[in-house]
Amino acid sequence: MSHAWMPTSPCGDGCLTDADPVVAFPRRVVRVTAAILVVLAALLSAPLLLVSWGREGRVRLIFRGMLRAFGVSLDIRGGADFLTAPAGRGALVVNNHISWLDIVAINALRPMRALAKKEIAGWPVLGGLVRRGGSIFLDRERLTTLPATMASLADALRTGSLVSVTPEGTTWCGLASGRFTTATFQAAIDGGVPVRPIALRYRLADGRETSRPAFIGPESLIASLRRVAALRGLVLEVHICPEIAPGRAENRRELAALAEAAVHSALGTVKIPAQQRRRSAAQRVPLASPPAK
Repeated sequence: MSHAWMPTSPCGDGCLTDADPVVAFPRRVVRVTAAILVVLAALLSAPLLLVSWGREGRVRLIFRGMLRAFGVSLDIRGGADFLTAPAGRGALVVNNHISWLDIVAINALRPMRALAKKEIAGWPVLGGLVRRGGSIFLDRERLTTLPATMASLADALRTGSLVSVTPEGTTWCGLASGRFTTATFQAAIDGGVPVRPIALRYRLADGRETSRPAFIGPESLIASLRRVAALRGLVLEVHICPEIAPGRAENRRELAALAEAAVHSALGTVKIPAQQRRRSAAQRVPLASPPAK
């Protein structure tokens, strides 16, 4: 960790669920090979992605192909207005962050730009797709670059782009989660656009929640890819929450709290907002000191 503000997660190997069903080794090889073919197809069709007509459908097809390659099924709940909205209306799309699969799933719903850590640009399989999607890259180790990055994000939103952001700042196992940081929500306020929270949950076909798709701790992307390729019956549950309209929150802190509460409500993991906890604590303090004895 290069500075005190770098987001961190306590999740690690100990968070991974046990006894999840897996496929045979040959099937895993087929899945990884299929994913590589999807990436190659995306690279070969790159000139077509520069053509605006039908671009969104072609990009969605690529990301859905990636999910199918790894045997991931989508269970989409709500958000018909979001899925069918015409292009050109900017919004900050925020979600809880569990896996590298998150960004694949979000773009399988609707292709959009992303605010991503700069390291992702060099990732195999996913990095090229993220770069070609017009991502805005964030250098988390250099805080001095943050204002310029947030200004770029606000400009993208203001000009009608959908931009995907993971305000937890790092991945968690899914069974636990982090607080939403506030900086990116200022960009939504400055851009005058709504915030669209999306809640993600990974589970198996029998309904059990699994943390094995999580990209956690110091593991490599390759190790995470191999673990996902091994899972049988992986389902990504996607809850598209109602949008939070511009002006509903007085400041970025309140806007972040509203988005975080929407995600936890959709997942059934409602938390008491931080400001409410502080007020409750204050209420427990006596208004006057007890008389001296």
